[in-house]
Amino acid sequence: MLTMEEAMKQSGKQPVAAGSIVKGTIIEVGSKDVLVDIGYKSEGVISGGEFEDIKTVKVGDQIDVLIEKLEDKEGMVVLSKEKAEFKQNWERILTICNEGGTISGKVKAIVKGGLLVNIGVEAFLPASQIDVLTPKNLAQYVGNTYEFKVVKINQERQNIVLSRRELIEQERTERRQKLLAEMTPGDIRKGTVKNITDFGAFIDLNGIDGLLHITDMSWGRVGHPSEILKVGQDIDVVVLDINREKERVSLGLKQKLANPWDSIEQKYPVGAKVKGRVVNLVPYGAFVELEPGVEGLVHVTELSWTKRVAKPSDMLEPDQEIEAVVLGINREEQKISLGLRQLEANPWDQAMDKYPAGTKVKGKIRNLTSYGAFIELEEGLDGMIHVSDMSWTRKINHPSEVLKKGDEVEALVLEVDKTNQRIAVGMKQLLPDPWEGIDQMYKVGDLVTGKVTKLASFGAFIGLQHEIDGLVHISQISEERIDKIKNVLKVDQEVTARVIKIDKSDRRIGLSIKAANYSTDQLKAEQAALDALKPGEDLVALQHAFDAADEAKQDEVKP
Repeated sequence: MLTMEEAMKQSGKQPVAAGSIVKGTIIEVGSKDVLVDIGYKSEGVISGGEFEDIKTVKVGDQIDVLIEKLEDKEGMVVLSKEKAEFKQNWERILTICNEGGTISGKVKAIVKGGLLVNIGVEAFLPASQIDVLTPKNLAQYVGNTYEFKVVKINQERQNIVLSRRELIEQERTERRQKLLAEMTPGDIRKGTVKNITDFGAFIDLNGIDGLLHITDMSWGRVGHPSEILKVGQDIDVVVLDINREKERVSLGLKQKLANPWDSIEQKYPVGAKVKGRVVNLVPYGAFVELEPGVEGLVHVTELSWTKRVAKPSDMLEPDQEIEAVVLGINREEQKISLGLRQLEANPWDQAMDKYPAGTKVKGKIRNLTSYGAFIELEEGLDGMIHVSDMSWTRKINHPSEVLKKGDEVEALVLEVDKTNQRIAVGMKQLLPDPWEGIDQMYKVGDLVTGKVTKLASFGAFIGLQHEIDGLVHISQISEERIDKIKNVLKVDQEVTARVIKIDKSDRRIGLSIKAANYSTDQLKAEQAALDALKPGEDLVALQHAFDAADEAKQDEVKP
């Protein structure tokens, strides 16, 4: 006797057995389930949840179903539409995977570590495989349909792992190869700012990234690429260079515009007065932007004719609008020299005519230095009084000994040096030089009286009339040997001494306290002895005492 299955085969009907997939016809649609006829002795039931939308299911529709049971407790056939699709799709997916193909699927939901995708069966898409860069917002993909590559199948567990990233990278590689092959220097390409660094920006050219260096962004000064670009911005760039082996592309933005330096001499001729904005202050000068891409340098020496400007920030501020004069242009090095002081007349051009040597001037002491004092002759024009030109007779080590800032003094112009912008003036030149008539005031053998003005290890200075100092060497104080002069003399002590030497050429007078009571014969003998002495002997010559005095005073003023 034939079984029902064998009888159906003989009659040409589809075999009906648990686990097989058969075609069925929908004969009734309920609110929760669907009744299907598969040509068996009884109908089968499918849960409504197995349909995407049960409202779209119609009586008469034919579907593939999997027979789970030929008969349940109620005698109904148990069917599954989803399991039929899964079995059919599983075999198709295995074929696709073995052939290295792709499959389309719809993202159903977000799950731990990635997305759940329906490709006929449920598959897992790791977050790292969604795109080239792992997205932060996974919700944007839910409900969308994409192409995927099957990267892993576990047949035992019937698990499938997908990758969309591999397809994107493959597509980018193909586009990159195509772009590299067809791209040539000089092309203008559309791109999107992908990343910004301190040295430039990476531009996505829809298949390959190119580097737009900061120096190729603008003909002008760019402090940081973020001043010009922002991530996500769409821009047109010029292809500058292509390295196909390393797949590197250099891009430019400024090259879309004409180089302003090409016609720089015509636009900013030497001697022209120009306007600009201070864009940078450095110790040696100020950079001034004349137009985007064109800057000139005002060197610190070109800021003023008369003021000694220590740093440009003493006169200028960032973003300040100024006028200047073009002094020079170097188009090859893209440099323009500018000057501010050239906007005014150079006072040194009239200085030689206004202050010839011998002119008597009057002004306030503006500043003191270790070597002299500056007297203001007029606004921005100073004369310098050297310490050696302050007195005919006094040995002045520092100008503060006779002058202070703000004093009003008179002086005589000695020299005008236009090249070095210096005017030398002197105070002592207003008075007669007392040393011219020293022979009438002092003679060897004269007794003189004065006060001790200064003590030194080698002797003492005695203040005489006419503001002239005489030197008493330590050997000329007493007949007895003196180790320390401070033991026998004090500052402001009044003493009587004998003039024993006059050196008119070196402006020096030698005195002797011990010779104050000498007779004429003794004085002559002492003078002869002094004249005959050589350096190194116990009793040094006054010439060497004077030299020692000079050296000591110089040491005192050294920092």
